Amino acid sequence: MVARAVRVRDARSGRVRRVVAAVASVVLGVVLLTGATTGPVPEDPTDPVRAAEYWLDQYGIRDAWKTTRGAGQKIAVIDTGIARGPVEFSGAVAAGTDVSGVGAADGRTPVGAVDSNHGSWVASLAASRGTGNGRGMIGVAPDAELLSVSVGFGAVTSKPFTEQIVDAIHWSVDQGATVINMSLTTNTLDWDPSWDEAFQYAFDHDVVVVVAAGNRGSGTSRVGAPATIPGVLAVGGVDPSGTASNDASTQGITIGLSAPSERLLGVSADGTLVQWNGTSGAAPIVSGIAALVRAAHPDLDADNVLNRLIRTAKPAPGAGSGQNALYGYGLVDAAAAVSATVPSVSSNPLGDLAEWVRLYRRADAPAPSGEPTTAPVEIPPLPPVDSAPRAASPLLPTRDSLLYGTLPLAGGTLAAIMITLGVSAAARRIRQARTSREPSRTTNQESLPS
Repeated sequence: MVARAVRVRDARSGRVRRVVAAVASVVLGVVLLTGATTGPVPEDPTDPVRAAEYWLDQYGIRDAWKTTRGAGQKIAVIDTGIARGPVEFSGAVAAGTDVSGVGAADGRTPVGAVDSNHGSWVASLAASRGTGNGRGMIGVAPDAELLSVSVGFGAVTSKPFTEQIVDAIHWSVDQGATVINMSLTTNTLDWDPSWDEAFQYAFDHDVVVVVAAGNRGSGTSRVGAPATIPGVLAVGGVDPSGTASNDASTQGITIGLSAPSERLLGVSADGTLVQWNGTSGAAPIVSGIAALVRAAHPDLDADNVLNRLIRTAKPAPGAGSGQNALYGYGLVDAAAAVSATVPSVSSNPLGDLAEWVRLYRRADAPAPSGEPTTAPVEIPPLPPVDSAPRAASPLLPTRDSLLYGTLPLAGGTLAAIMITLGVSAAARRIRQARTSREPSRTTNQESLPS
């Protein structure tokens, strides 16, 4: 598969709006961090930014923080790169790399012709630190570390996009990522075969892979790869009321969970806070929750982390039970995922990529055994023909037609005639005998006494 119009999953065709706080009408500024903190700082109840992060309460994230804030986990953000400047990322990015060939070596210079801020927006939802004193945007797992992997979207790069993704996954796994976030789509159901090995590499190394499902508003009419790859957690989007989003999500049977995708906040590369929409934001919310689960349950492997996430999801309004194309298994619930009792599983509940490859990828044909040869093949001679048949008129009978057609037919016809004549003669004799007896029988009947 060649690289196709890959789109970063942004909201409403990339339109963003500066955040106007719910309780204020001024554009929010950046507050500089004056010093590092040694532990969680109580949140400032007057901060309009924290008030705008409605998903922290509605999806049980603040309740989950009573148990863990994601310490010890690494979330790899494979995107346009996490910017260096914003104070919200101070101390958050543990390492980075560029796989596009056009970015900085540490992955901290945003790349891409469209929405180079995208990677910073995504990272801020997953694990931003705020701006100090309990204010500013805070991520879902604020004690987790970030890995920044810059990928070229719509930009001139030195490598094909599919190859960049392979390199990005390998680097993330080798750097100790416990969760990989990919807020991107190819808008096609299938994927390059090189991705088989890369994603399996992540699964074999016990990494949770979270991907965005895509947005109808930006041209994605159906879920596309990598959200169609077995074993990944594809995230759909809902509005603030928990209803499937019309524009900031798509639908498909591979969706595993749903999370907020409208009226999200994001920190841009220059530190500006913006409001945006899209499953690009829903995915890092779930990635942050996955980090919380891994921190709370360090004994669980990736398969059981995924199982906890989907089994503890809240039913979506009117969706019923089980998985469906709009909500997956339901709305993610951080508090339940961290604290609920969930039976363990022995395999990935979202599919087995290795088995899919075995069933649907054509294996290379084995090399033929033995030495090749160019010797001619010996064919036994055909039996000799005495003489060629003479041409005859099609109107005259041939020897074969007489032996196998005319004579048998004539014999059968003659036998049938003879049988018919014999039967007729016998019938005639019987009638004559009955006729000769009838007069005497009549006389005798009339002479009987009355």
